[in-house]
Amino acid sequence: MHLKKLGLTGKIVIGMLAGIIFGLILNSLIAGDTESWLKFVIVDGILRVVGEFFITSLMMLVVPLVFVSLVIGTCSMSDPSKLGRIGGKAVVLYIATTGIAISIALTIASLVKPGSGASMAGQEVNFEAQQAPSFVDVLIGMVPRNPINAMAEGNMLQIIVFALLFGIAMALIGKPGERLKTFFEDVNEVIMKLVMILMHVAPYGVFALLARTFADLGLGDLLGDLAVYFVTVLAILLIHGFIVYPIILSTLTRLNPLIFIKKMFSNQIFAFSISSSNAAIPVTLRTTTKRLGVDNKIASFTVPLGATINMDGTAIMQGVATVFIAQLYGIDLSMQQYLMVILTATLASIGTAGVPGVGLIMLAMVFQQVGLPVEAIGLIIGVDRLLDMTRTAVNITGDAMVSTIIGKSEQQLDEDVFNDPSAGLNPAQSNQQNDTSSTST
Repeated sequence: MHLKKLGLTGKIVIGMLAGIIFGLILNSLIAGDTESWLKFVIVDGILRVVGEFFITSLMMLVVPLVFVSLVIGTCSMSDPSKLGRIGGKAVVLYIATTGIAISIALTIASLVKPGSGASMAGQEVNFEAQQAPSFVDVLIGMVPRNPINAMAEGNMLQIIVFALLFGIAMALIGKPGERLKTFFEDVNEVIMKLVMILMHVAPYGVFALLARTFADLGLGDLLGDLAVYFVTVLAILLIHGFIVYPIILSTLTRLNPLIFIKKMFSNQIFAFSISSSNAAIPVTLRTTTKRLGVDNKIASFTVPLGATINMDGTAIMQGVATVFIAQLYGIDLSMQQYLMVILTATLASIGTAGVPGVGLIMLAMVFQQVGLPVEAIGLIIGVDRLLDMTRTAVNITGDAMVSTIIGKSEQQLDEDVFNDPSAGLNPAQSNQQNDTSSTST
């Protein structure tokens, strides 16, 4: 098969696998030598430049894309109450899936007992938890004092609030709003074109990011006393992403979950590679609208909101980490404490939305609620990098799933697009898809 005929998904998969293999080779060659020229020139030089350039290019598009698309979607809604209904559905679904995620994590971890055979003798424990803001402070902080500053800092909740207010004002003002809407629609088309241009270099960015990650990480850190913990978290993440989400989607929409997973696959690999839900917003938004058929009026709101408050992957890590540390320290948790873990993690996903280091803040809050030593978080940070990448892939899958469910419930989902395997592909990929179908026929 010629590389030119290979679709974008195939190229990203090749980039991912090649990056992992190359990174492991570099890791074995460097073998802990921080002064190695391979470390200096290849890992911290070429791979870092290519990877960081790619991530920075994506982040460059996040704020304008979220603001512009959300303004368009909001001003297109003729009924203002519809926005509140969509927002309510989104928040309820995101909270519900987070609750399900941590419940599954606690159940499986209690059965597997990842900390029962571990021994941390001689390991240094050092972690200082960042102070979590109060829920009231988060609510007050949702409204930006300076919208331009909010955009400069990438504060997603404040950007969403300002875009919603701006879009509502455009819808109410009449002809000036209509003229502005046309302008924003043109800007949105330009930004989406930029996204597609960046996607052409995605396989190289994915290669560089994963090669550098595995060159630094290797496989040694994933083995030993933390191996059972690592495998348990990874297995539950995969169960949640590939079994729980499809079941929820099929139950609430009667759509084919296999089509959903197939269309999300390249997006999942992409998110896994960049390990950032916010940086993945442009690609997730495009997949949700162009590939899954969700109207932009819905997706422009639910996808950025999900990237901010949807913490299913983090909740899974928190559930397993709680059981792991409790077993490690010989602390028996009661059913009431387990319920407290579920409640704390679920509510904290919104209460700490948009705060840097949100995952560790939430975990520290959970530990404090059930009386576990917060400094024990330092034990699991070492193996958290690869799990964080997988959590990102799970989270963006949840964002797209919730968007699809809401789109279906609001009659804003084009099922022909959803069921069309070539929908949203570029011409080369579409032709390849048609050629494959013709051959199989």
